[in-house]
Amino acid sequence: MASQTQQLENPAPPTLGYPTEVYERRHFNENNGALSGYFRKLSSIFGSLFGPRGGRFMNAPYGAFQSTVDQTAAAANTAYAMTLNTVDYANGVSVASNSRITVTDAGIWNLQWSGQFENPDSQDHDVRVWLKINGTVVTGSTGFFAAPSKHGSVDGHTLVGWNYFLSLNANDYVELWWETDSTMVSIQAYAAAGNYPSTASLIATMTFVSNKPT
Repeated sequence: MASQTQQLENPAPPTLGYPTEVYERRHFNENNGALSGYFRKLSSIFGSLFGPRGGRFMNAPYGAFQSTVDQTAAAANTAYAMTLNTVDYANGVSVASNSRITVTDAGIWNLQWSGQFENPDSQDHDVRVWLKINGTVVTGSTGFFAAPSKHGSVDGHTLVGWNYFLSLNANDYVELWWETDSTMVSIQAYAAAGNYPSTASLIATMTFVSNKPT
């Protein structure tokens, strides 16, 4: 029942004839055969879905996004929304206004992010990252870390990230916000060089986990 694209076929319910006034074996056999074929198809689908690696047939919402540009703080201790300009994968999740990760379906969602921070100063600087849902700050969502200082002639770098489980309604949006105590700290994208590929300044993924508990 599974095609090469790993999609399960949805069998159409059989069309059953109306019974006659008098019992007829032919009518009984026709309806019984149609029902038998339908239930065999359902059994095959359930066997594929609930068998080994059945999750590959599920079509769950998801989104994967990144930023390929540098993100800077024009002023210290000032909040800025992190932005995303590239869609890697999307199914029921989109980015609006460059920063609003928007979900089509209500449920419990896992938001995971990572940012490539750079600090060319001679001292460490503090950075804070937090969430807003529909423009409202999420209590307890702030993460606090230090961007390391320059060492010798090499700027300080750190890749920071974590995840959140979020209860969202249909069409809610989530934003990542940040601030730093120095304008020298930035979220940097880097071009490919030598043996390694380019570096995104920011990566964010949104994965559907479950329906909301009732």
